[in-house]
Amino acid sequence: MTTTPPRSGRPRVRLTRRGRLVLALTVAALTAAVLLPLLTTGGTEEERPAPEPVRTLVIPEGWRAGQVYAAVDTALGQQPGTTRAAATARLPLPGDAAGNPEGYLFPATYPLDEGTTPAGLLAYMVETANRRLGSGALAADARSGGLSTYEAVRIASIAQAEAATASDMGKVARVVRNRLDAGMPLQMDSTLNYALDRSTLDTTAEDTRIDSPYNTYARRGLPPTPIGNPGEEAMRAAVDPPEGDWLYFVTVGPGDTRFTAEYTEHQRNVADFNARRATERSGR
Repeated sequence: MTTTPPRSGRPRVRLTRRGRLVLALTVAALTAAVLLPLLTTGGTEEERPAPEPVRTLVIPEGWRAGQVYAAVDTALGQQPGTTRAAATARLPLPGDAAGNPEGYLFPATYPLDEGTTPAGLLAYMVETANRRLGSGALAADARSGGLSTYEAVRIASIAQAEAATASDMGKVARVVRNRLDAGMPLQMDSTLNYALDRSTLDTTAEDTRIDSPYNTYARRGLPPTPIGNPGEEAMRAAVDPPEGDWLYFVTVGPGDTRFTAEYTEHQRNVADFNARRATERSGR
């Protein structure tokens, strides 16, 4: 959601899509039975060897690096913090990332076996991100739009966090691009949530005054790193957003995200959102 700088002392409530999703998601380490072709002929069904289990790890779109590290630790039976420590190893990251894998732990389903290590799995995720995000059409579209790939990944991470649908991701990315072009602060609640290591629907005036490079209320430009690990849909939204003059948006309710170029209209939309939140809190 976007807005204007807060009036002192007045709390503001904001709806961030990723705040809803992250609370609902849990670490996913799945075990699936895979039917293997018979290597020998003859024999009854009862005599055939049981299929080997194949373990997989699902990394959802938008998860932050910390969530990925915790999921890998659990899936590989490692002590908490093991994968985070492995992330300091040499990973095939682009130079712009300055050694920080946030944004390049590509969301996908990864196979695991007895030989899988945290460092090896992280490297595989980064290599997948490089193939999917940093080369080919997506990278070319970023360049043609005047963006580096790393800038596009940062925009994509915001669109992933703020939007519920592919079309809304595109509109959020357009708001980001419009605000950057106009020299306006982005004022995204998702970046505050990242700075505060939380996921919440509510943002207060005090939150918007925190001293952090991820405070896009107080600082202009993109945050210094991605705020999560976006998927291809979000990346496509970042490099090729729809045309529009939108500068503001708010998700009033499920399936009802309102975009506008007019601040007065945005104020009315925010009032509708606040009224809905008040009703939800009262239990009516």
